[in-house]
Order: sequence, then C-alpha cells, then structure tokens
Amino acid sequence: MGSMKEIFNSLFLKELLKGMSVTGKYFFARKITVQYPEEKTPQSFRFRGLHALRRYPNGEERCIACKLCEAICPALAITIEAEPRDDGSRRTTRYDIDLTKCIFCGFCEEACPVDAVVETRIFEYHGEKRGDLYYTKQMLLANGDRYEDQIAKDRELDASYR
Repeated sequence: MGSMKEIFNSLFLKELLKGMSVTGKYFFARKITVQYPEEKTPQSFRFRGLHALRRYPNGEERCIACKLCEAICPALAITIEAEPRDDGSRRTTRYDIDLTKCIFCGFCEEACPVDAVVETRIFEYHGEKRGDLYYTKQMLLANGDRYEDQIAKDRELDASYR
C-alpha cells in the first residue's frame, strides 16, 4: 500500500507542485527589498557606528584618561596616552581608534564612566587607504562636535535603559 502511494505522489509530482505553490506565494507577495541608498531603513538609537569623543558644554573634552575603554576593547583597537595637567587631573594626549581592527561591540562606550567615547549612527564612511580608517583624537573630537545633537538625543532616549 505504501509503494502505491509513493508511485501516485511521484506520478503527479506532488512535491514539485507543493514547492511551486510556496514560490508562487512569495512571488506575488509584497516585496521587502530596500533600494539602498535611495531608500533607507529606520535605525535604532542604539546603533553602533562611527566613533566620536564628546565634550562638555563648556568645551572641555570629557575623557579623563582612565583607560577603561582601552582595557576592555577585545580587538585592541584603542590606544591611549595621557599626561597630568597643571590642576592635577589627567587628560589624553593621544586617543586613537583603528577602525580596521574595531569590531563595533560597544564595550568602550559601556565602560566609559563619563560618557566620553560613543558610537554614532553614522555608518556611511570609507577609507581608500588603511590609514584613512585610523582615527586620531582630533578626528574623534571633530566627529563628536559634528554629531553632538544626534548623540545627545540618542543618550536621552537610552537613559531609561541605563
């Protein structure tokens, strides 16, 4: 009896028709493909993109050179050098992030006690040479200055989860 059923199913190509019905269902369904870069999907306020260093409203950089971000970075992409200032506090003299090593895990952002290093929503950047993706302190501060409004808004949205 089982062999008759197999012959009947293979004769009428039951599996093929079942597969074609699935294909037909998706063929006529609404398409979900996004035509990037003309169309863009919405981003979460927690998106981890290009790094930035933030400043306080008075213009002073936030980084206190605690080096927690450097210590926690699993890819060893962050390099920090610091010197004491005249008032006794420490500030960075060198803060570099090698984006060719960075895995954008966000650990540096979570480890920072003063919210100095952040990852912005910016993901459309490129480098034509390896050195173009090596961000120095000045470049990171410029990113922070450029995107501070968006960063502050994202921090405000994320405040209830911290």
